[in-house]
Amino acid sequence: MYLTEILKHKTIEVAERKNNVPLEVLKAKSYSLLVRRSFKTAISSTDGINLIAEVKKASPSAGVIREDFDPIALAMEYEEAGAKAISVLTDENFFQGSMDILKMVRAAVHIPVLCKDFIIDEYQIYEAAIAGSDAILLIASGLSIGQMNRFMDIAHALQMDCLVETHSTDDVEKVLETNALIIGINNRNLRTFIVEPKTTLMLKVLLPHGKIVVSESGISSPEIISLYREKGIHAVLIGEALIRSNDIKAKIRELIGR
Repeated sequence: MYLTEILKHKTIEVAERKNNVPLEVLKAKSYSLLVRRSFKTAISSTDGINLIAEVKKASPSAGVIREDFDPIALAMEYEEAGAKAISVLTDENFFQGSMDILKMVRAAVHIPVLCKDFIIDEYQIYEAAIAGSDAILLIASGLSIGQMNRFMDIAHALQMDCLVETHSTDDVEKVLETNALIIGINNRNLRTFIVEPKTTLMLKVLLPHGKIVVSESGISSPEIISLYREKGIHAVLIGEALIRSNDIKAKIRELIGR
């Protein structure tokens, strides 16, 4: 069970970081003069479906995705090709990411940057803020309603947006009990890592008008993206299909039509 293992390890690593740098010290550093970029505005544009392009070296299911991984070059190419935001995997143990990568990417581009991690503790939100994140990911299946609301309040106080991720009807029911505005639908089951692109279509109908909807994972064809656009999906988060491509700009044109 991938998610169970990841969350178990995350609990241990966050506790270790807290021992090294106490929460109160982190809080004091997090309220900086950094001007955040609006993730919400960037991905809710109505001139077609919006691309959130992902910077990711590896995953538990795929292993290393790109040996010549250059996060800065990748992010800059994404921006030049028309991506509206960048997602950066910051989990080290399972995805070979880091907050340092996020910092470098944030400094290299002019569009919003999402910190994509398995957030289980407010400590991680302050870490993301210090690294320069414009938004954070919250995964509904790993959090209670109370935790999601609290974490969103903390993020918003730090001027960061929140992408709240769902994968099942139970997740959607939980999220609709919160104040979440940006709702992600992950086509990948985080417990098995099996992908089903139609998950987005099945769960989208459960969401009320007014929510900003993002489809995540396993998106690799212009046909499914066109269908998502027709069904009112605002943005797609794509990583592996782009990272594996030898011509990223051409791949983005193929998928998004830009």
